[in-house]
Amino acid sequence: MTDLSPRRAAVLGHPVAHSLSPTLHRAAYAALGLDDWLYEAVDLEADDLAEFIASLDESWAGLSLTMPHKQVVLPLLDHVEPLAAVVGAVNTVLISGAGASRTLVGANTDVYGLVTALREGLSGPITSAAVIGAGATAASTLAALGELGCPAPIVYVRSMQRAGALMRAAHRMGVSPEFRTLDRAAAEIGRASVVVSTLPPHAADSLAAALVVGPGVLLDVAYDPRPTLLQAAWVAGGGVAVGGERMLLHQAAEQVRLMTGHVPPVAEMDAALESQLTH
Repeated sequence: MTDLSPRRAAVLGHPVAHSLSPTLHRAAYAALGLDDWLYEAVDLEADDLAEFIASLDESWAGLSLTMPHKQVVLPLLDHVEPLAAVVGAVNTVLISGAGASRTLVGANTDVYGLVTALREGLSGPITSAAVIGAGATAASTLAALGELGCPAPIVYVRSMQRAGALMRAAHRMGVSPEFRTLDRAAAEIGRASVVVSTLPPHAADSLAAALVVGPGVLLDVAYDPRPTLLQAAWVAGGGVAVGGERMLLHQAAEQVRLMTGHVPPVAEMDAALESQLTH
């Protein structure tokens, strides 16, 4: 299978050198025979995003966005898909046309990635859930849990004053989380059938030492180190852990589908990801 028109895509973030998106997308292109497609990582600060997007020509198919761009990009888009709009975070930009006819569409594949990764660890319905963190990934997690039938999780945040954006996102989604302070998390999250930590690498390490674990499923979106301290403590206590790289894989596969129009080669992407993580 080949594509006669060379296309470009990239992941934008700051920092972005650690991103595994190039590994995943390039593996997909190779498996699909998209030999002329290029995928790169671009380190870009939030203030430079508008200028970068304005410079894109007709060769561009799409962008993957990581922090700090998931909310900054919203006013720069022509259309935002409904799920991304209610979550308030875009991690995928689809680009068509050029010049005055160019159209930028914002989408969110993080929700798909979270749902699919959680299903890998679940053996039954979710009866209760806990979310750690208050950023863009936490908003996507609320949407994912709602899709999985749990619209009222407990959300643990460092600061209630800084959780306003997440509270507004929850209202738009029609879900009803309860917010608690993070200092309660270690003693309480083990009661939930599903826990999702959306904190950046090492930010949840302090929870591991005091963790009281039940038999539930933990998804820690961080994957460096692998396993994280939180995952290791969770498994040692009898719980089931799903690595954050599973979310990364599945959200990237959905991006490949949206950008290329092809069924994503998940097995090949998974193999490339595992190879990169074990070296």
